[in-house]
Amino acid sequence: MATVLFCPVTFNLAETTRMIQVARALDPVHRVVFLGYETDFADLVRDAGFEYRAGEPAWGRAERDQAIAFDQGRSFRSPFTRELVDARVRLERELIREVGAAAVVTGSNLTSFISARAEGVPLFYPVPFPLTRPQVAQTRRMGFVSGTGRLARAADLVATSVFRWIYNSAPLAPKAFTSVAEANGVPPLRTVSSLLTADRNLVTEMSWEMEGFDLPDGFELVGPIYAHLDAPLPSIVTELATAPEPLVYLGLGSSADRRLALAAAAALGTLPVNVIAPIGHYLEPGDRDRLPRNVHVTPLLPAHRLAGLVDAAVLHGGQGTVQTACATGVPFVGMGLQPEQTWHVRSCERRGNAIAVPPKHVGRPEFTAAVRRVLDDPAIRTAADEVRRAYEGADGAAESARLIEAAVTGR
Repeated sequence: MATVLFCPVTFNLAETTRMIQVARALDPVHRVVFLGYETDFADLVRDAGFEYRAGEPAWGRAERDQAIAFDQGRSFRSPFTRELVDARVRLERELIREVGAAAVVTGSNLTSFISARAEGVPLFYPVPFPLTRPQVAQTRRMGFVSGTGRLARAADLVATSVFRWIYNSAPLAPKAFTSVAEANGVPPLRTVSSLLTADRNLVTEMSWEMEGFDLPDGFELVGPIYAHLDAPLPSIVTELATAPEPLVYLGLGSSADRRLALAAAAALGTLPVNVIAPIGHYLEPGDRDRLPRNVHVTPLLPAHRLAGLVDAAVLHGGQGTVQTACATGVPFVGMGLQPEQTWHVRSCERRGNAIAVPPKHVGRPEFTAAVRRVLDDPAIRTAADEVRRAYEGADGAAESARLIEAAVTGR
């Protein structure tokens, strides 16, 4: 038996559920311990039956938003102070020793990249491929400048080149990580990409998404990992599934905002469809009363069980929601709020099971036209079914667990 310590960012829904899936795939003989700092989705860990340790210091809303922007490459400003990084690394090192962890599995909890190495424990990181060091190094155009004209392409090449240098080469990691790493006997983390590169980086993509890319040492393709929430389906879902109107799932994860949630709901309210929308965490008092009558706010849904019940989805583009739609054969409109999400939506658009729409187009005719098309276009529905069949048997959580267990047992 070995102890495996999981350190997700517990205000990130996709990351928390990804860690839960890997933990579930481990042999029950092993002890699993979770550490989290924020409370947003900590109950999902407890509900899954895992031991959970609440850590301090935790962040407020403004710090969380800044951390997400930093992690997603939308900002190089960081909320990580020297005091916070030092306190979290000390807590994590003590917990690793207390539970006798043989491995640490992180999401994007950046202090894990110091604490695990300081304790000499292998660090595993199940991670989407976009914005990893090799993806940034090997991508000619990141898509920062939209458009297909010569000037747009040239501008995007320049923007990508600058971003590549900043991300993979420039010594722009927050000074807190450099100084705390040195204080703990760990080689300093100087670049942004070094903050997000573990000993074993487990790439959570399908094989076709990796065409044209080479994975360097330390990176291994494991396959898709998406949430399997234990919550029951609300009765409203099955009721609406039997109604004559198409049923649309509006899933915005944890990286959207109130403005986008209300705009998407309002736009879908103009269509002859019913909508189930687990967006309550974005709404303020009184918002629900102003939603269109065909938009039904629900708790977080076990979206992996929506196959055959919903006809289409509108998604923010996070890897977990995209992979769930792919695995269940649901065609979707994806908005892509940041580069990682845009990458996954465009990958599906090329595959034929999705349409990409910029988030700024929500509320425009282009958005509702895209929703109509994924509902009515037989070619898109055929592609969605082909992708569903391709997902059968793909299990990134099981492959991740196999690699972790091989490391902790010495096999």
